[in-house]
Amino acid sequence: MTTSLERRYTDRLEEFSERHPFLVDLALVLALMGSAALGASLTLPGAAPPDDDRLAVVLMGVSCLALLKHRTHPRLTVVVNALCATVVIAQGYLLTPLLLGPVMASLYWLATLAERETVRAYGLSTVVVVTLAAAGSDSMDHVSLLLRSIGPVFWLLLPLAAGTMTRLRRAYLAATQARAEHAERTREEEARLRVTEERMRIARELHDVVAHHLALANAQAGTAEHLALANPRQTQQILHDLTGTTSSALRELKATLGLLRQTDDEGAPLEPAPGLARLPELVSSCASAGITVTVTTEGEPQPLSPGVDLTAFRIVQEALTNVTKHAATQTAHVRFVYDGPRLLITVTDEGPPTAAAEPSGPSKGFGVMGMRERAHSVGGELRAGPRPEGGFEVSTALPLQPSVSGDEER
Repeated sequence: MTTSLERRYTDRLEEFSERHPFLVDLALVLALMGSAALGASLTLPGAAPPDDDRLAVVLMGVSCLALLKHRTHPRLTVVVNALCATVVIAQGYLLTPLLLGPVMASLYWLATLAERETVRAYGLSTVVVVTLAAAGSDSMDHVSLLLRSIGPVFWLLLPLAAGTMTRLRRAYLAATQARAEHAERTREEEARLRVTEERMRIARELHDVVAHHLALANAQAGTAEHLALANPRQTQQILHDLTGTTSSALRELKATLGLLRQTDDEGAPLEPAPGLARLPELVSSCASAGITVTVTTEGEPQPLSPGVDLTAFRIVQEALTNVTKHAATQTAHVRFVYDGPRLLITVTDEGPPTAAAEPSGPSKGFGVMGMRERAHSVGGELRAGPRPEGGFEVSTALPLQPSVSGDEER
């Protein structure tokens, strides 16, 4: 309770000092004037005070008034106080802490405001000058030279040490605050980066789910309309497949949106992320849309990490979606090559060179960009473009295990 009250009053005093520095300095100067006047009136028992009191009063007044400039001219303040104190002591006034109050205050403020080299130069010079004046003063003739020298050295080094400690404490607090602000900015930047990455991940997932199933649904509906009169049985099968396509789209869309709504406290089971194990289902859905997909595998199949497995499936899914939407062909080829620590995937079609390319530009599609981002997220690479012999080709090389930490999908 007491510590809390002391801290509260200390904070209020510091706040008042920052808002009204001149009033605080004036109060200190008046207090030091009284201290110096009292110190000038003190003498040793049996000793007579100096005859010229006015000189001491004027010099102490000048030294105290000079303290009002300690914030802007700390060096000049120390010089003025040192000279005034030296003259007063040389006049035979008794050297006491009360008489040295102004010069001690100037040394303290110098140590808090100036650099270390400046403090050493001015501080040591002041100590030497005042000590020599005290050693030659007539006010303490019966005191040994050692005792006359120890007093001023001690009293003048004390404010220098206190000011240095204050300056170091202020520097420590400033450095601590700077580190805290830097850490806060770093946390905010990291949080913004994580939000951006998560937004991009969700955007890719929604694009893959919505674009693929809507493209298939559109192709299936167009085929059914074309065959409605000529082949009712096939039309019925296509409409049945269309129902399955839309149901699958709704399930995946619901699962993706469910992740956005789910909080950390909810423990509802999540649907497993799709992988290459669902490739037959993908080929079947493309067949119902009129696209014949052939799949070939070279090399010994190796297990994939969940993130790479999902990335491989989504890239193949998006490439086949682009074939369904843009290629003037009814065939596509998917080729898997297990080459050491990498999986090479190639998706090609045999359409005309200009008809197979995916439209470019932000307003026409993000398919290739999304595939490339997925490949890079697990440490792979992707190329996409028209084939010289016709059609379009998407090729990617993915590591069996992700080589970078990052954007692994759930």
